[in-house]
Amino acid sequence: MTMTLREEALKLHLDNNGKIAVSCKVPIATRHDLALAYTPGVAEPCKDIKEDKGLSFEYTCRGNMVAIISDGTRVLGLGDIGPEAAIPVMEGKAALFKTFGDVDAVPVCLGTKDPDEFIRTVKILEPNYAGINLEDISSPKCYDIEDRLKEIADIPVFHDDQHGTAIACCSAVLGALRYVKKDFRTARFVVNGCGAAGSAIGRLLVNMGAQNVIMVDRWGILYDGIDQKLDRIQAQLAKTTNKEKLQGTLVDAAKGADVLIGVSAPNVFTKEIMQSMAEKNIVFALANPVPETSYDAAKEAGVTVAGTGRSDRPNQVNNVSVFPGVFRGAIDVRAKAITEEMKVAAVFAIAELIDEKDLREDYVVPDAFDPRLAPAVAAAVAKVAIETGLARKIVDPEEVKANTAKRLAR
Repeated sequence: MTMTLREEALKLHLDNNGKIAVSCKVPIATRHDLALAYTPGVAEPCKDIKEDKGLSFEYTCRGNMVAIISDGTRVLGLGDIGPEAAIPVMEGKAALFKTFGDVDAVPVCLGTKDPDEFIRTVKILEPNYAGINLEDISSPKCYDIEDRLKEIADIPVFHDDQHGTAIACCSAVLGALRYVKKDFRTARFVVNGCGAAGSAIGRLLVNMGAQNVIMVDRWGILYDGIDQKLDRIQAQLAKTTNKEKLQGTLVDAAKGADVLIGVSAPNVFTKEIMQSMAEKNIVFALANPVPETSYDAAKEAGVTVAGTGRSDRPNQVNNVSVFPGVFRGAIDVRAKAITEEMKVAAVFAIAELIDEKDLREDYVVPDAFDPRLAPAVAAAVAKVAIETGLARKIVDPEEVKANTAKRLAR
């Protein structure tokens, strides 16, 4: 009897008691092994680290360890389900970090909804990790948490729901625009949904030079002077996008658009909306788990290039193409931060993996399992970290690329 997806997923988690485990890198089979790994030998790196805390990255697991930290307040499409229920997602993320980037990662689900307590706790935990991946935190507090941690932490802090999604989406957009032969700077973009992911996509588009971006949320099109209670990121976008101050709804925004991006709600991209767009149009419907339109419905509506977050359809936009390589590159040069320039570099690194001659309407973004992804992204991030003075360890980006490929081939 065939199991349902629910039954199969529950069985996998139950049979394995989760998805990750701790493994030992060194043999402990003899008394001498024990003397080296623990007492008395373990005292030697302790003494050196006391004199130079930076050696904790070299002598311990810290140098390849990322904390995946959540409060469980906005998990997938499930909402506020609490820290315990968030563990399977964070654990899954840790498995992806290891599989796609050879980065060791651990779930850290905090039993607090208070942003200040969250920030204090992460700062206290900082000496254990080489980087912090924030995950599934409700907006707008996710912005304040990330910004504050970036100010006070001495290691990279990256909210993947924002920036991983934005990088993955923009790399797919670049590929699609190359395929339809439209210019990124002058193309008309509409982003439906101004939560954490949508706002990050809008900001990244603007930072990459897009001149015609329109943001839409539940109250309609954002514009400078809109009479709505916006969070600070939405308010910033209202000023930096929609220069023509267009007003109205998604229906109005989509007319004549070249690119329509959804990070909003299921099935809101109707046939009529998609058919009102410009010729050679592009639609990326990224709502999870049910997108704004299915791939098939978009194609039936005449969309030239369509993509979703689903793995069973072409042009999947998936964060797994981003965060393993971003952290791999940042860790390998011991970057102090992950910056906007690094995010843009990651976008181009992903997009440029597909040659012009290989672009097709159903292949504008590399597959999540493309082995070139993490090495390319890691090298791009490392290069920017070195060039901007944020790297504490200088490693040739080509060496970072080669080492990442070797790690993943093991």
